[in-house]
Amino acid sequence: MTPTLVRQHSPHARATPGVDLDARARDWSEIQERMLVPLYEAVYERLDVGGGTRMLGLGCGSGLALLMAAARGAAVTGVDSCSPERLALAKQRLLPEAPAAPDAPARAAARIVDGLPRDARDPSAPAFTLVTAFEPVGCLAGDSEGLADLLAEATPLAARGSAVVLAGWGPPERCATTSVLRVATKLADPLRSAGGRRPALRDDLEEVVHRAGLAPDGSGRVACPFGYADEGSAVRGLLSTGLFDAAITTAGREQVEKELAEALHPHRRPDGTVWMPNVFRYLVARTR
Repeated sequence: MTPTLVRQHSPHARATPGVDLDARARDWSEIQERMLVPLYEAVYERLDVGGGTRMLGLGCGSGLALLMAAARGAAVTGVDSCSPERLALAKQRLLPEAPAAPDAPARAAARIVDGLPRDARDPSAPAFTLVTAFEPVGCLAGDSEGLADLLAEATPLAARGSAVVLAGWGPPERCATTSVLRVATKLADPLRSAGGRRPALRDDLEEVVHRAGLAPDGSGRVACPFGYADEGSAVRGLLSTGLFDAAITTAGREQVEKELAEALHPHRRPDGTVWMPNVFRYLVARTR
């Protein structure tokens, strides 16, 4: 749930009363973002990401996926237009001001761009060889809207035949977090909440790829359990996604936190930790 685990372009994202955007960005980077590490690792292993890779990360958020690719030797560029607070954290991670120690391994170049894919264009640099859109779709009806256009804008910056990776939620029966996410739509619009969330469909990612003019080139599934130290951490992590902003606006933060805690109760372990198994799907496509 990068910049969020679902695509966040709602007008509530920067206008929710009582939301500390800096604190929420920290909660995302410290608690929630790591839940998708198995997805990043699986994709990088499959595509042999390394020293010869030039990666463009769309919706890069606070930059963990970029950092992991850079650690493998890739030159990375992150683009995001939704959260300056998360981008500030990405810059701290990838663009340290202090010089590296003389014996430290060299890290490939990194860029962080506040804007759209076209803003990442650098005529003096080689074309990208990998484009990623790791924010999983298939959580809410219409959450893939705009993604095809975003990819269509980004892929001209990549070399022909380059890999483009999209991610999506797995089927509800394999995603324990599904029941918890229903709180967002139920509180945001009680009269219409039944239509707010829908199951991920097998062809969601393929449809986006088709609209973006890309060629499918394989897919995979990855277990990405959401694990938290306690219920409070789980609530903070989930709220950091921005998915619950509309619910907070409608019902108030206190009510949202209360119902989130109730929804998390079945997933609490005897030691107080919270554990929700999930499966995510990724699709690899190629530029033509």
